Amino acid sequence: MTGAVIMLIGLGIDALIGWPNALYAAIRHPVVWIGQVIGWLDSWLNLTETDAAQRRIAGLVAALAVIALSAELAAILVWALPKGWGGWIAAGALAWPFIAFRSLSDHVRAVARPLVAGDLPRARGAVAMIVGRDPNQLDEHGVARAALESLAENASDGVVAPIFWGAIFGLPGIVGYKAINTLDSMIGHRTPRHEAFGWAAAKIDDVANLIPARLTGLLFAAVSGNARHAVAIMRRDAGLHRSPNAGWPEAAMAAGLGVRLSGPRVYHDRVADEPWVNGEAPDPAAGDIDRGLALYRRAVALLAVILVPLAATVLWGA
Repeated sequence: MTGAVIMLIGLGIDALIGWPNALYAAIRHPVVWIGQVIGWLDSWLNLTETDAAQRRIAGLVAALAVIALSAELAAILVWALPKGWGGWIAAGALAWPFIAFRSLSDHVRAVARPLVAGDLPRARGAVAMIVGRDPNQLDEHGVARAALESLAENASDGVVAPIFWGAIFGLPGIVGYKAINTLDSMIGHRTPRHEAFGWAAAKIDDVANLIPARLTGLLFAAVSGNARHAVAIMRRDAGLHRSPNAGWPEAAMAAGLGVRLSGPRVYHDRVADEPWVNGEAPDPAAGDIDRGLALYRRAVALLAVILVPLAATVLWGA
């Protein structure tokens, strides 16, 4: 279980410093590098003049190539690292960019601050950085709801899932997962260009997040103060969500905070009439975003606590 040691080191670095702006300016970010490869394959293989079946096959080839290349490069790096503590620390530093604990917190807090201060336009601008819906259609409750939904879903995609796969498979696991997640975010959309080409990317992402999404929901429930109620709402309402995975952490967070999430929303030129999650509760207000962030921090802390005994077995035998 050396992966648990590596994930704890990576999470610790990210919690302390995040991904500094100066570092991003100097080298960008490894996920950006993966995205550039995906963009190149999209322009090269996603030929609009071919039929849907051919584009599905091309998309599958592209997805498998990106995942395999990413994981294999990580495996080569691990092979080149020294054994023992030096290698674990180096691998943890390499895993650090793929854990988005601090950046997610920072982005959501950037919504909470102006919203609490009554500056709705600035809060709308901040929430537009993390959700795809039209921010100009959102009132205070809509902004708070969008921020909390993004926090819940990205807690799974950006923190729990990378750590889960990294704990099992080490550095190749976390890098391979982020390749899957980046593929889905770039091409896994039901648009004319990507519905066929991105089909495989979306399905692979669904499978990769199957366990982590439910684990995230259980973590939220465990630290909510009323775990039984949160689990009951999660089991009842998770399936109402359009996503096979996002409903689990969203429902658990909604129950943990005593608010309703999901529901109808506007995406620029269309209205998505989604069902409510924890629909009998009131809409979230500005102050509920900070409560959601506190729940998120407790959940990630619990995940770290779970990793400790797994890491201890490695250290004990070192």
